[in-house]
Amino acid sequence: MTEEHHVTAEPAVPTAGATVPEGKPRKAALAAWIGSALEYYDFFIYGTAAALVFGKIFFPTSAPATGTLLALATFGVGYLARPVGAFILGHVGDKFGRKRILVFTLLLMGISTFLVGCLPTYNQVGAAAPALLVALRLLQGLSAAGEQASANSMTLEHSPQNRRGYYTSFTLNGTQAGQLLATAVFLPIAALPKDALLSWGWRVPFWLSAVVAVVGMVIRRTLEETPVFQQAVASNTVAKLPLAVLFRDHWADVLRVVAAAIIASVSTIFTVYALSYAVNTVELQKSTMLWVGVAANAVALLAIPLWASLSDRIGRKPVFITGAAGCAVLIFAYLWSISTGSYALIFVFGVLMLGVVYSASNGIWPSFYGEMFSTQVRLSGMAIGTQIGFAIGGFSPTIATALAGPRGDNWLGVAIFTAALCAIAAVAAATARETHKVPTEELGTKPAAVPPVAVAATAEA
Repeated sequence: MTEEHHVTAEPAVPTAGATVPEGKPRKAALAAWIGSALEYYDFFIYGTAAALVFGKIFFPTSAPATGTLLALATFGVGYLARPVGAFILGHVGDKFGRKRILVFTLLLMGISTFLVGCLPTYNQVGAAAPALLVALRLLQGLSAAGEQASANSMTLEHSPQNRRGYYTSFTLNGTQAGQLLATAVFLPIAALPKDALLSWGWRVPFWLSAVVAVVGMVIRRTLEETPVFQQAVASNTVAKLPLAVLFRDHWADVLRVVAAAIIASVSTIFTVYALSYAVNTVELQKSTMLWVGVAANAVALLAIPLWASLSDRIGRKPVFITGAAGCAVLIFAYLWSISTGSYALIFVFGVLMLGVVYSASNGIWPSFYGEMFSTQVRLSGMAIGTQIGFAIGGFSPTIATALAGPRGDNWLGVAIFTAALCAIAAVAAATARETHKVPTEELGTKPAAVPPVAVAATAEA
């Protein structure tokens, strides 16, 4: 990007007569879907391994409960790198384009995840093993910091105005597909004899990520930059310092996204804490609990685009708030069902919460958050806001494990904690501006004031 690009006092809006070229929403949605599927396949195989395996092979000198807590803490460590990566990758994406970040994040996540599967265990190299594990987890977090924000920005800016919610939902649809794939891959792995699982079995899901990475790279390299970003380049309105513009003009929206993004805690509590609670405390079958995740994510694949399409018709806020409020209630039912040991109840409440209700918030946040920002700072705003909020979600399983007490059976305290996070997200969403009908090139700008003459004329009429 040349130095003639500059910071403008207000986000630029195309002049009257300027037209934004037609985008390629289907190709952008496919690129977002497959990249997001890889990112979150990688992220959630790590979470599953942390809940079931890592405490035994990377922290074997600790008591079983302590080893599990330390393993879950390494899951949260990946979220520490996310805010840092969001500042760096958000700046690059808003200044030089969305496509560069899409390709870079996919490559980084694929390599770091493959290498996790190659790590030696604690019994082989001692303390170096968990140290290397944490280092690779940090690289995963750095990659994830830019992945969803760039994919969401790319898809939103390629989409027609009246279908932004639908097309951007494919990023989160890919997330659920990745989570579904991660759980499905671990089903046969978890059924292996203990010696095989702890020696080589756990490594296989990490190695398989290389296949999806290659396919994703092929698709993403052929995707064109977004029409509104190309227009910003042509009109010399790309911000020289996107972060300066972001925190000067959009700081309130960044804070709003941080608070709303805490809703991601529902997913990490379900995927990591609840799985650990069910298997390690209640002593339910690993394979059955993994099937709960498969069923919930399979339902989410259908629910997400339906909720997103609804948000294109009635607005982002009512759909998001419905999902957050519903999860605040259903987390009690789900954790209670685990405490009873009833597989039927666990399936019913697990699928209802994560598959149906959580999808309402999860499926529309790409459009909801992205529409708060202008083209100049969209990737930065989404990346920084979401990754700080997600960092809280990343450590939620660790906090929940601590709240559960030494015996790990205080599920009610964990439910109250999760419900409180859902309430914060709902309140943040309620304070946002409704944007589902705002033209793409006008997103993130202040609504134009009505001229006094027009107000007087309206009053006279």
